Amino acid sequence: MHSSASARGGRGLLLPAAAAAVVVLLLGAVAPAAGCYPRVFNFGDSLADTGNYPFVYGNDSAKLRPPYGETFFHRATGRASNGRLVVDFIADTLGLPFVRPYLSGRSAEDFAGGANFAVGGATALSPDFFRARGFHNMGNRVDLDMEMKWFRGLLDLLCPGNLAGCSDMMNQSLFLVGEIGGNDYNGPLLSGVPFEEIRAITPSVVAKISSTISELIQLGAKTLVVPGNLPIGCVPKYLMIFKSNKKEDYDPQTGCLRWMNEFSQYHNKLLVEQLKKLRRLHPGVTIIYADYYGAAMEIFLSPERYGNINLSKDCLTG
Repeated sequence: MHSSASARGGRGLLLPAAAAAVVVLLLGAVAPAAGCYPRVFNFGDSLADTGNYPFVYGNDSAKLRPPYGETFFHRATGRASNGRLVVDFIADTLGLPFVRPYLSGRSAEDFAGGANFAVGGATALSPDFFRARGFHNMGNRVDLDMEMKWFRGLLDLLCPGNLAGCSDMMNQSLFLVGEIGGNDYNGPLLSGVPFEEIRAITPSVVAKISSTISELIQLGAKTLVVPGNLPIGCVPKYLMIFKSNKKEDYDPQTGCLRWMNEFSQYHNKLLVEQLKKLRRLHPGVTIIYADYYGAAMEIFLSPERYGNINLSKDCLTG
């Protein structure tokens, strides 16, 4: 499997344990309007991909074999989880069907409840961006620009010849923009790119997320949820690869790598600052920051509340 998807397999599978805390956080923001969102549109990577991955990378994906899907669907669905994803819980709470993967639908009727454009391994930035900087072996075929291209194509299907006719649908829908950006860092981290060079692209990653949000707003979106990055210093795969003999490199409370979590916090800090700017520019739009980092850290700080998570073992591969 290509490197970015493999990286996402390790990082993304913080999700089965973290989902409960994250869902509580998000639903606290959107639940007061439950029933008011007839559609959900979702963008992102494997943390939100409900089945686009096989259409992009083929049917030999590990995500199409057990233990993926075993706890809820009792079959693999293309989700990078043994059960449901955050977007599934949100749709369920809003009284909607699970959000259909965009690549699995054909007619307007297929997308009556919205569409999911997320793909496992997706990046915020384009492959050309990484190639120009000498970041090779990224392995991604999908980025935010492609997901937005798909979305614009769907608007043409839903409102043929009259995008203005989609305005009511847009302002009544819930948009989930992310989590996205983690794979922009995973590929370089696993390829041995110097950390300073990886950190240097963070403003570009956040700028791409921001420009995507701006485009959605210009198209009529009124309610957007934008998750931040997870504490990647707690990912078992990274704990193994970047193992250190220095005690000070680890958080004594969680055992997570300090420098990697500080990097996640740096990404999130820039993202929060950008969202504040967008709110000032668009006072009539609701932009909700979803603190995935804080929700996941609650679990690592109090593992007994969530099934006694073991950082060294609770991770799937693929």
